[in-house]
Amino acid sequence: MSLGAGREAGCFPACRALDKGDVNAMTDSNSTRQTLLLGDEAVALGALHGGVSASYGYPGTPSTEILEYLIGEYQKNRQSGAGGPAARWCTNEKTALEGGLGISFAGRRSIVTMKHVGLNVASDPFINGALLGIKGGLVIAVADDPGMHSSQNEQDSRFYASFAMTPCLEPRNQQEAYDMTREAFDVSERFRIPVILRLTTRLSHARGAVTLAPGRAQNSLSKAEDKTQWMLLPVYARRNYLFLIEKQKDILAWSTAHTANKDEGEDKSLVVITSGLGGNYYEENLEDFVKSRGGKVPARLHIAAYPLPVESIRKLCQGAERVLVLEEGQPFIEEKLRGILPLAAVVSGRFDGTVPRTGELDPDKVRQSLGLAPRPNVLTAGTFDLTRLPGRPPQLCAGCPHGDSYETIKKAVAELPSVAITSDIGCYSLGATPPYSAIESIVCMGASIGMAKGAAEAGITHAIAVIGDSTFLHSGITGLIDAVTADLPMTVVILDNSIVAMTGCQKTMIPSNRLPPLILGLGVKPEHLLELEAKRQFLEENAARLKAEIEYRGLSVVILKRECLEAFRIRKKQEKAE
Repeated sequence: MSLGAGREAGCFPACRALDKGDVNAMTDSNSTRQTLLLGDEAVALGALHGGVSASYGYPGTPSTEILEYLIGEYQKNRQSGAGGPAARWCTNEKTALEGGLGISFAGRRSIVTMKHVGLNVASDPFINGALLGIKGGLVIAVADDPGMHSSQNEQDSRFYASFAMTPCLEPRNQQEAYDMTREAFDVSERFRIPVILRLTTRLSHARGAVTLAPGRAQNSLSKAEDKTQWMLLPVYARRNYLFLIEKQKDILAWSTAHTANKDEGEDKSLVVITSGLGGNYYEENLEDFVKSRGGKVPARLHIAAYPLPVESIRKLCQGAERVLVLEEGQPFIEEKLRGILPLAAVVSGRFDGTVPRTGELDPDKVRQSLGLAPRPNVLTAGTFDLTRLPGRPPQLCAGCPHGDSYETIKKAVAELPSVAITSDIGCYSLGATPPYSAIESIVCMGASIGMAKGAAEAGITHAIAVIGDSTFLHSGITGLIDAVTADLPMTVVILDNSIVAMTGCQKTMIPSNRLPPLILGLGVKPEHLLELEAKRQFLEENAARLKAEIEYRGLSVVILKRECLEAFRIRKKQEKAE
């Protein structure tokens, strides 16, 4: 099975989906069982069978399904009165990781889930967490998104692990995702340090066979004895930083000896270094590649545990004519090699164009990088030309409340001079595309409010920030506090659809009726806080009221609210079931 084949893959006769109660059965039993899992589900089960006590996160594709699975198990256990590991969505990735640190402080195991850009939000507690005396295992499962299927960038979380000097495990299939999640808890407790588990889109959202192992019980409650290991006052932080430096030798020895960092082959005219899914795609082409080389099998090292096994790399590459790096994501290994290998060594990969500089790897791209002819497919066979099929860009659902909200905003500003409309991350980002074309910026969670404030400060007369209810709670509140303090002429429009719609309709952290008291508590003037129902029949009235607030020469907040249609369907289905 190719992990590049998509979300749904063929089933195996020996596999089956998990039945209700399997998780508890696996924890209590010494037997093993094979099942078919998404990569994200494999991580979730690895955490449950690894003795996790609590799981936290913020939804973000492609990581969302990890915590959804764990929350589902938590809710089933609560309904049955069985208890079990807690699992909760958090306001943002930073608060999730801080919750994980608290679990570790109490001596128990936690996993924190997020997508790659979420690690930016959590970077403060993550990097500082490397200096703490981690007690219970702390695993940070980060799903990177090469190709930017649903993300603003292609950043590679291995750079964060290297920067913070923490171990990183990078599974290449669902079995390794399960096994390495369990292992990551042990590694964290062994070295008393957080561990990153790095996933990528195709692994997270593809299915594969996983053999489950007997579970272990949760750690006993055992609070950290030495409080100074958890206090980053300068006097303690300097000492803890020395501890972190001293750990590096042992962590490097661990990664060098890791069974997943394996080498093979003998022909050193070409050394191939792979990581993650790059290893899978290389092996899919290996038979043809060896034939093209007259039967010579290239020397090859696959890397799945970081820091980089430097001596293994040097030993394998000694005397190599050329080194080819096939890694999913940014050229992390390739860049590091230039400081590990002699300057005379020829290193090929993403930097020199042997591998495409951007986007996901797949078997065909790797095949081209190996110098092999393309395999026959529907394009080359002449059956039909897939390149001429019409595109299917994402769009708002028919009847989405955001559509009516954008029509309201466009009508309100139609005759106003000097307008800037900054937006944010969410379903409503599609307001940038036709037929709306209503917004002018999309940067990161919460940026809309800060950017509108800056635009107003720069002299734009009518500055408008558009932000969703969940994004506002995630990282818009602090921006609104800045705006309240400055009291510049700007308007914050909160599109309240009562749900986290973009990632699968998770509940927002607080219900819609608690937004107005929160906003008023931050200092927004009551007369300039409006709640409007985002419906087509109210378009003229809403546009007029919104325009009046935009023209007001101070801060105003307008909440355009109507429930997400998909959330409405889910709610009605649940009510019917009850």
